[in-house]
Amino acid sequence: MSSSPPYNVLQVVPELDAGGVERTTLDVAEALIAAGHGAFVASGGGRLVHKLTGAGATHFTLNIGSKRLLSFPWRVAALRKLIVMNGIDVVHARSRAPAWAAWRAAIAENVPFVTTYHGIYNEGFPGKRRYNSVMARGDLVIANSRFTADHIQATHQTSADRIRVIPRGVDMALFDPDAVPPVRVEAVWKKWAVKADDRVVLLPARLTRWKGQTVAIDALAKLPDDTVLVCAGDPQGRDGYVTELREQARKLGVESRLRLPGHEVDIPAALLAADIIVTPSTDPEAFGRTAAEAQAMGRWVVAAAHGGALDVVDDGVTGTLVTPGDADGLAGALGTIPDRYDPAAARRRIAERFSKQALQEATLNVYEAVLRLR
Repeated sequence: MSSSPPYNVLQVVPELDAGGVERTTLDVAEALIAAGHGAFVASGGGRLVHKLTGAGATHFTLNIGSKRLLSFPWRVAALRKLIVMNGIDVVHARSRAPAWAAWRAAIAENVPFVTTYHGIYNEGFPGKRRYNSVMARGDLVIANSRFTADHIQATHQTSADRIRVIPRGVDMALFDPDAVPPVRVEAVWKKWAVKADDRVVLLPARLTRWKGQTVAIDALAKLPDDTVLVCAGDPQGRDGYVTELREQARKLGVESRLRLPGHEVDIPAALLAADIIVTPSTDPEAFGRTAAEAQAMGRWVVAAAHGGALDVVDDGVTGTLVTPGDADGLAGALGTIPDRYDPAAARRRIAERFSKQALQEATLNVYEAVLRLR
């Protein structure tokens, strides 16, 4: 994958638990190891650490995601020590709180600094734009979609020549319908307590308001009684929101048709276990990895028409784009899958444009480019 001399990269993330940022961190570490480079990650730990170290990367457990100002000098010092002791050649930050410490440490040790702008961060109170700006301070800045790149330029006045658009990558070997045996799908059905004749709509996302679970429940109330909505995702301590979702479903009379099974480990099987996938985010998704993975598994996707979904979903061909927050429109789109839909063609499109291999190659190219700049 890479023919350059060996180099060491330290990726910095708040934790390695679950989500697109964490999985991309693992994908890049895997590519670095395969190419003969050094892969190091500093995070607060999590359920994916064993996968990282199993791939041959080195993990350092640090409370690097802390937002406490008093601990900031300690975090900078800890990262500087890691850079020196492990001969780090590139520091790559993937989240705002750890990025500030990583930026200072990289400057102090004269090491190239790369950032990935993974999300469209809100600016709801004074000073938030400056806080977010660290993600645009990389020597090179990776945007996970064209939408994100435009946002970076407009918000932070970052020059276009410092931005590289690299969509999040789908592992086409993992997300392959032929690689998922029926027993795995049946295990998911059992966990969800769905019947053979249920029509299953899956919303795979952490349970947080902007992911659109409330809109999906409103839409569920407008769909036939054989439709079951599965909101599979980690509440991440938002127990009040979970209670709110259950109460909303109860008031609408669809409590028996709502499933909240928590974090789903076997995402490929979960996607196959559903008839249709929905991503109704009320705020723009920076990329829309779920929609890409669903299409790789041959599933029709209904997504809110903004953000990265505009790139990922081919409206009317691989899925349907609907007005964000419109429960009526969402229900209408969830009602049918066009007869002309070609699951194999949808999978080919994802392989060509949004594969993990493409992400890995492009990211290593960024590291090599930033080293040449220095």
